[in-house]
Amino acid sequence: MSLTKYGTDTAIPIIVISVLLIAGGFFISNLPLKIGFILLGVLVLGFTLNFFRDPERTVPDVADGVISPADGKVISITEVDEPEFLKGKAKQVCIFMSPLNVHVNRYPISGRVGYFRHIEGKYLVAFADKASDLNERTLIGIDGKTSKVLFKQIAGAVARRIVCPIAVGDSAVAGQRFGMIKFGSRVDVLMPPDAEVLVSMDQIVVAGETILARLRPAATAPPAP
Repeated sequence: MSLTKYGTDTAIPIIVISVLLIAGGFFISNLPLKIGFILLGVLVLGFTLNFFRDPERTVPDVADGVISPADGKVISITEVDEPEFLKGKAKQVCIFMSPLNVHVNRYPISGRVGYFRHIEGKYLVAFADKASDLNERTLIGIDGKTSKVLFKQIAGAVARRIVCPIAVGDSAVAGQRFGMIKFGSRVDVLMPPDAEVLVSMDQIVVAGETILARLRPAATAPPAP
């Protein structure tokens, strides 16, 4: 399993320090101190490799599906007002990512990036209701073939850096990696109000694999007589 390219700037220095702690421990004669150095190095190394892992995923071939952009647990399914991109009522699915989850994010639908905005903010715990509106966050809107979907990368109390190297006009492919949030966070997915939500509260979802909802086909005008 490889490390994500979005976290190498953080992961590699930590890995080097961890290895030095482990190696240095073998040169310490004091047994309790030796064990402490080695154990600390092993724990930090294990956490870092686990956090920045980037496993492959099998993306379902569902044209009208909204695929989960994050690993984690569904903590809220609500209807909200969304004035930024959808400009109206929207169904929102919120996913909480613990420090043990994979933190690489993936596009929920295919299309074009039609909206992008980074907002500075607070660092409330990610599962708090107000975190979606008050915390530091990145908003990404995708213009799909039949519908628009907006999703938010939201920093939490521990997460202090959102990585999202994309811009308006970029192509989006459902299930493709686009960034990450470091050290525990949350992702909100907002869809048209007529979307059929397929997940339930407290369900564990997998980025790039779990289908959160199905989008209704766009209404078409009847042919001219």
